[in-house]
This record gives sequence, structure tokens and C-alpha cells, in this order.
Amino acid sequence: MKYSVKDLTLEEKLHLLTGKDNWRLETAHGKLPEVYLSDGPHGLRMHDKADPKRIIPATAFPCLSVLANTWDIELAYMQGNTIADECIENGADVLLAPGVNMKRTPLCGRNFEYFSEDPFLAGVLAKSYIEGVQSKGVGTSLKHFCCNNLEYERFYLSSEVDERALREIYLPAFETALKAKPWTVMCAYNAVNGVFASENEYTLRDILRDEFGFEGLIVSDWEAVRSSWRAAKATLDLRMPYSPDAYDELKTAYDNGWLTEKEIDARVTKVLELIEKAQNDEKKITTTKAQRHEKAVEIARAGIVLLKNEDNILPLQSGNILVDGIKNGQPVFGGGGSAFITTDYKSKTLAEELAARMPSASVYSSCALLFSNYVYESSKEKKDLYEKAYHADTVVLCVGTNTQLETEGYDRETLRLPVQQEELILNTSKINKNLVVVLNVGSAVDMRAWINEVKAVVLAGFGGEGMQEAVADILSGKACPMGKLSETYPLCLEDAPSIKDKVDGYSICYGESVFIGYRWYDKKQKEVLFPFGHGLSYAAFDYSDLQVKKMSETDYEVSFTVKNSSPVDGAEISQVYIRDPFASVPRPEKELKGFAKTVLKAGESKRVRVTLNARSFAYYSTVKKGWYVENGDFEILVGASSKDIRLSQRIVINLPPNEQQSQ
Repeated sequence: MKYSVKDLTLEEKLHLLTGKDNWRLETAHGKLPEVYLSDGPHGLRMHDKADPKRIIPATAFPCLSVLANTWDIELAYMQGNTIADECIENGADVLLAPGVNMKRTPLCGRNFEYFSEDPFLAGVLAKSYIEGVQSKGVGTSLKHFCCNNLEYERFYLSSEVDERALREIYLPAFETALKAKPWTVMCAYNAVNGVFASENEYTLRDILRDEFGFEGLIVSDWEAVRSSWRAAKATLDLRMPYSPDAYDELKTAYDNGWLTEKEIDARVTKVLELIEKAQNDEKKITTTKAQRHEKAVEIARAGIVLLKNEDNILPLQSGNILVDGIKNGQPVFGGGGSAFITTDYKSKTLAEELAARMPSASVYSSCALLFSNYVYESSKEKKDLYEKAYHADTVVLCVGTNTQLETEGYDRETLRLPVQQEELILNTSKINKNLVVVLNVGSAVDMRAWINEVKAVVLAGFGGEGMQEAVADILSGKACPMGKLSETYPLCLEDAPSIKDKVDGYSICYGESVFIGYRWYDKKQKEVLFPFGHGLSYAAFDYSDLQVKKMSETDYEVSFTVKNSSPVDGAEISQVYIRDPFASVPRPEKELKGFAKTVLKAGESKRVRVTLNARSFAYYSTVKKGWYVENGDFEILVGASSKDIRLSQRIVINLPPNEQQSQ
């Protein structure tokens, strides 16, 4: 059914520009059907319509930080597509996800909700996720637009960002994801260069709508709007949640001529279009509860990153294996805040899951328990663990953070694990040198205190309800690790760029400009703990025969051969970076512009192909107000990580003078 502003009174139109309550849109006195919005992105986080205080149990999928470590667009689609089934079951019309904000600082409390420090990777995965959700007739909300990279004072601080950084780092993931046509885009809390994101005409109207061509509805983050009429003029359509002040603000602005009826109708039209989209016949459920859990396990398994594997201690062999640590009971599978998923799935302990996969081994735990403060509360528990560790052939120690340390609304104060956990690792390593650490965290960790004292480190991340099963598959060798880091793990917080910020209560200066993540560490020639794109495997992969086929002056096909040179089946994530060695403006040492995930049986070889275009070589020219490819030399770099470049080839771009302009 087509809905029209002509059928609504002015009063009804103004009421439509804010919510009916926390989650529902207004219905104009019953003229319109109800539309329900609900949190994500790691599953459906929905309040029971009959009992708003109750959160409906749902499948807890891996956090986006783990999904990003898969570098797998098919799994991103699958996660979105499967979550949509639970939206349909429970009557949620729009899933408020995904988030594509850049991981500018490893301290950000919501990093577990975001894909990457790299805009190319984040954009590609978000686009696929959105396509997965919306293929089921459920809408998405691409968020948080834009430059929301810290939780500290997010309601008040202005993100002061230069134009090149805005265009090259903080907007491209949104731009790419918008190709999936999300039904809505959610604005951020913070201001951008002095104007709040909810009423920023430059970012919302000029860039998002006019330049990027977004035709959907712009919704506020909850409580982000200061002025309803200023937000409406900036083309924000829906203020959420319900605000008792919204109607009066809009009516006063209309009466004073600050907001015209034409402007009001334009915003109401977007609300009506969203309501119309929600009434569709594509809402068909295709998975059972059991199948959703299996998909959650599959994604968690693919997102596990083997960071270190000294002496090939993994996969585990038969023998006495102690599996313990503060996370060995019911693990923390997600961060805190609006993205935390309530699930009724009860996972077995990692020891139980591992024992089921290794019947010839003796797998056991100590009497240690999981406490609310995530530390051991008595020396008796430590003593029991240490005594068992002494007699074990291998110790698997599970450590990590929790929903208080990594959560919406707050940032971490340190990259280090709680001191009690570091002490536990160090003390155990003195008793048993065959120590494997499993990390249950949502973002980068400083491991300097203990990394050299352990044989292996397995990053499970916040892996959702299927995390224990996925980790057991990797530790036992039932599955080969294939994940790679979607963010850099620095040696320490002091090496990260944004800790030098001068926060004065009003603004935060993005002084590093385009140099965030691996771009920063490359520029400063800083050693890192684990580089962007890093991930070990039980298999081994060789790269060879790089060929660069020129399709046009700025279009290329990059192809190379990847061979599994081991007796183990596996998958390799190969990465294509571009370097401009003689740029006339400051540019990163290299930038990711393509990647491929290739599944290879033992001994198998495959040809990998990645395409590049003008945007792959361009920087944003603040003078030309557009993307600019500068004539000259470029290097195409192919690697297993940002620090492990295997192949390279030089090319020369020579556009004619009349074509050397904004692309």
C-alpha cells in the first residue's frame, strides 16, 4: 500500500518525526501500521512487546570484531541473513545494525561492535551483512554516522577531523555499505567539526544524501537529537526514542517560519517509505533454532585467529591436558550495552567440548570457578590449578575481559588484562612450559608481560554462544585456523596514535589525520605485537606468479597463485595493498584495496584474482573536492599480512592531461 503525506494532518506529520515509544514508530491515530525497531548486530536484542522489561532470548552470534576476522563476505551475509529469521519470528521490522565506525583507538569501548581499523575491509563486510538481512524483508540501520570513535563524552565532544581523513578513513566504509541500500542510516551522538551529527547539514544532506545518493530514512541514535527542527532541516527524518519535546519544537519552528511544510513533508515521506518497506511478503523463515546455533559456531570457528604457535604445540596431541582459567565455565561471548545478546543456550565447558573431540586424551579442569569480578577469590583455587598444571602435559588457560571492561558508554583504561590474570599466566608458565592461552576479548590486548612465556595464543574474541565448540575444534585439530586480524595489536598503548589527544571537554582532535591503525605504525616504523592481517594456520601457503593485467589506465586485474604446501587442508586470506611511493601529499606506506579467501586442500594450488580501479589509487584532493589519481609510479603488494608481503610489482599510471582530474 502506498502512503501519502496528503492523508495526514500537520499534527500527525509532526508526531511521525519522533517515536511512539522506545522502539515503535507512530501510527497517525491508527492510519498507519506499526513498525518496530530492535537492537543488533550480534543477534536480535529485542524487548518483549508484552513485557518491555524482558529481553527475548535469541541466538548469540559472534561479535562483528570476530566476524571481521573471518574476512569472509559469505559468512557476513549468512550472519545477517540468519539474524533476520529471528527478527521475523518476533516481529522486528528493522535491525539497528551494523556499525562501521573505524577503530581509531584500541581503547574504544565499542570496538567489539565494529569491523575494523580499515575502511575497505569494514565496508565490504558491512555491505554483505546488510544484503543478508534485507534479503529477508527486514531492514537495517547503518551506523553511527559519523566519526564516533570513542565512548568517552560521546554526547558532547566534537570530533575535529580534517577533510582528507574524513573522506579517506571515516566515510568510505559507509559509502561502500550504502551500495546494499540499507533502509536506514543512524546518526552518531558526537558533533563533527563543531556541529552535532544529528543536525549536521554537511554530513547528512550534502554528503550522505546528495553525494552518496542515500534515499532511505535517517534515524537518530537514541537521545542524540538536541533540536528536532534543526535536525529536520539537516534531513534527519526520525528522532528516537519518543521525546515529549519533539512536537512542540517542530510546531514552534513551523509557526516561526524556521521549518517549512515542504521540509516537513520531505521528512515525513521518508518515514512513510520505511513503513511501506516493512510491509512486504519477503519475510520467510528458513532456519531452525538448532541451525542458527550451528551457523553461529561456523562463523566463530572461521573468526578464531591463531596468533602464536611455538614448536607447533597446536593442534593438541593426546596426553594429560588441563583446561582452566577464569573463562572456562560459561564464557563471556559478547561486550556490554545495546549489543549484548540474551541467549538461553547453555554451552558446555571448553574442557567438556575438548574431551569429546579427543577421546584418547585425558582432559580435565581444576576446582577453579568463574567469579563476577573475574579473578580467583582464594589461594586454594590457585593452589589446585598450579598442582594440576605441574602434572599436565599441556595447559590451556582461558583469560579475557568482560561486559564491564568492554561496553557501550565507557572506554577501556588500559590494553592490559586484569593484573590477576597476568599473574595467573606467568605463574602457570613457571610450572608448565607447554602453556596455551585462549583470549576471550573484544579488541587489542597488550601482552608484553607474558607473551614470551607461553607457547601459543589463540584469539577466540567475543565469539558468541558457539565459541566453546569453535575453540575446541581448533585446539583439537578438527578444524584448521583460518582467521586473520582485522585490527593491529600494538605492543603497548603508548604506541597508538590517539592517546596523545588533548580532550578539553569540547572537542577531540584527530591529529593523526589519515594515519590510523597499520597506516600509523607503518609511518612511524613502529614494531607491533601482531600486524593487521596476521593469522597463523596449521597449513602452509606459498605465493607465486604475480601478474598485473592492465584493463585501462586505472583499471587492473591482479592475479597470483596460492599453493597449500602442507599435508593439512586449510584456507588462506591473501591481501592486496597499494603503495604510492612519490605522492605529492602525505599518504600511507600502503593501503588495503583488495583481498581474497581461498580454500585449499593439502597440496592444492589455485589462481587468485583481485580487481583494482581508479579509487584504489586515488587520494582525496581538498582542492579539487574529489578523488584524484596522480600520474606516476605505484606498487602493487600482495601479502599474507600488512607486514608479510610476498609479491610485488610496479606499474605506472599516465593519464592524459585532460583526464588527470577527480575520478
